[in-house]
Amino acid sequence: MAANVPVSATLERSELLVPECPAGIGAVILAPDSAELIDGVRIEPLKLWPDDRGYFLEVHRLGAGLTAGFSPQTVQISAAFAYPGSIKAFHFHLQQTDCWTPAEGMIQVALVDLRARSRTHGARNTLYVGALRPWQILIPPGVAHGYKVIGSGAAMLIYATDRLYNPDDEGRLPYNDARIRYDWDTQCK
Repeated sequence: MAANVPVSATLERSELLVPECPAGIGAVILAPDSAELIDGVRIEPLKLWPDDRGYFLEVHRLGAGLTAGFSPQTVQISAAFAYPGSIKAFHFHLQQTDCWTPAEGMIQVALVDLRARSRTHGARNTLYVGALRPWQILIPPGVAHGYKVIGSGAAMLIYATDRLYNPDDEGRLPYNDARIRYDWDTQCK
């Protein structure tokens, strides 16, 4: 795996290209060190301590883990709550690196590499993360990302970013973009 610092990149919109993908969900990532992981995306299992009262989840230690290279002066930590079946997709950043921590429920994460010069341009990854697979995901600039809440309960996603929110840094694509052709339907029927 790559060094334990976030990917720093400044991309121009002209360096991004939405790929023409076959219908489907791309590579399902089952291990943090999967060879099919989009270049620059990194995964770490979360530190979680359960006991008979519930559990304690360590979200971030600034200066360590996936957010080791994030500057404490510019880190923003936010949370998103979504109901079962909700889809929040797709968006991407030109400069911002995201670090996602699913804190409650289960989500199906969809990633698409839009970076025209990336060795994994056009690759799609699907990760099933949350209570049953407590992983943290680092998403570099130029990788479109989104998720669907799966299961019968709501989901809470906590995310740290390496810079404060800037709407000019963000781009959006519809969840059902005809070029990406991501299949949000239940796969294991």
